[in-house]
Amino acid sequence: MFYCPETINNPYSLYRVSPMTSYFRVLHSSPKSPAVDVYINDMLKFRNLTYGAFTDYIEVVTGDYNVKLYAAGTKTSPVLDKNIFVPPEKIYTVAAIGILPNIDLLLVLEPRIINPSDKVYIKFAHLSPNAGAVDIALPDGKILFRNIKYKQFTDYIEVPAGTYTLEVRPTGTTTIALYVPNIRLKPQRFYTVYAVGLANDRPGLQALIPLDGSSYLDFDNN
Repeated sequence: MFYCPETINNPYSLYRVSPMTSYFRVLHSSPKSPAVDVYINDMLKFRNLTYGAFTDYIEVVTGDYNVKLYAAGTKTSPVLDKNIFVPPEKIYTVAAIGILPNIDLLLVLEPRIINPSDKVYIKFAHLSPNAGAVDIALPDGKILFRNIKYKQFTDYIEVPAGTYTLEVRPTGTTTIALYVPNIRLKPQRFYTVYAVGLANDRPGLQALIPLDGSSYLDFDNN
């Protein structure tokens, strides 16, 4: 477990009670940026995080955290230095977004659902800095998510388990900006479809579809 060392930001440390904890992982989705080392409260937590990659989740006590990203193998001038607040009993993906020198952090919430059904839970996050608003559709034309803009993310929706093909389309059109075939979605699992990369540039648009923490992280013992 990784704790914030500054007790002034951690009121639970003043009392003899079990601290409320949360989880977060870091996603490198800043196109054209180098691989980075991730420091949290000036402690090196993850080395050489490359573009398009996720860290493991870490468990943290609710409170304030400083996140610094340095070009991998260096520790002189961070490419990002930002404070975040993590509320209790939440799960986040902390995404590094934007293009140098304008990199930022976006906290993408992964809502917890108690007693999930046998279906799949899926949501969408738009992290492409130069792409306009998009719809996420199935090949038959059914729209799952509509008019999602850069830095926006949806809530989970339920769909039957199975293999899916998704089409990312500029909002209101049938033009396919990103085609994502053969996605196998398992029951009682949580997924986020992250659209990353650049439209009409390199690195190009792509979808990252990790298994979200709600699929397996446990709060019962906290």
